[in-house]
Amino acid sequence: MNAIDLLLNRQSDSKLQAPGPTKEQLSIIQQAALKVPDHGALKPWKFIIVEGEKRHKLGEIYYQSAIKNLNPENPVDAKAIERSKEMPLRAPMIIIAIAKYTEHAKVPRIEQVQSAGCAVMAMQQAAYAQGLAGVWRTGSYASCEHVKAALDLNELDEIVGYLYLGSATNDFVKPHRHDINEFFSELK
Repeated sequence: MNAIDLLLNRQSDSKLQAPGPTKEQLSIIQQAALKVPDHGALKPWKFIIVEGEKRHKLGEIYYQSAIKNLNPENPVDAKAIERSKEMPLRAPMIIIAIAKYTEHAKVPRIEQVQSAGCAVMAMQQAAYAQGLAGVWRTGSYASCEHVKAALDLNELDEIVGYLYLGSATNDFVKPHRHDINEFFSELK
């Protein structure tokens, strides 16, 4: 796949199945993550790979978070609590992307978080270029203190997303949904 086709046709696929990335595909995905802009060469990233039975461990972390933060008496919350355990099972592999903030006079926090976000996008692009599918998710578990503590993150670390990877369940190609003219203009 050439770079322009990749950039113009990449899409998020939320319905994923096995197989996930092979060892070789994962290596390329990992290399892509480390090639993103990194002002000051701070390497403000950490990635946690979750696959196989470890997905159940992540589900238990989500479950404990849901119990702490939701009301089981509320029918909507009760459903979310039960659903929490199953969320990591939606794909064969999840890569948790974390911005590891380092105080620096010339590199503000936002640039470090953006660098970690770029890494997620690069990993998804690398997966898509290799015939895999994926979706970048955040949600309440990305900002949850319980989840951060369970993953041994410190208070300055930020989970920028969960990259779910696998194979698409269908060949549905999403249409281009945005008009360029709505988002780009010239300086007046």
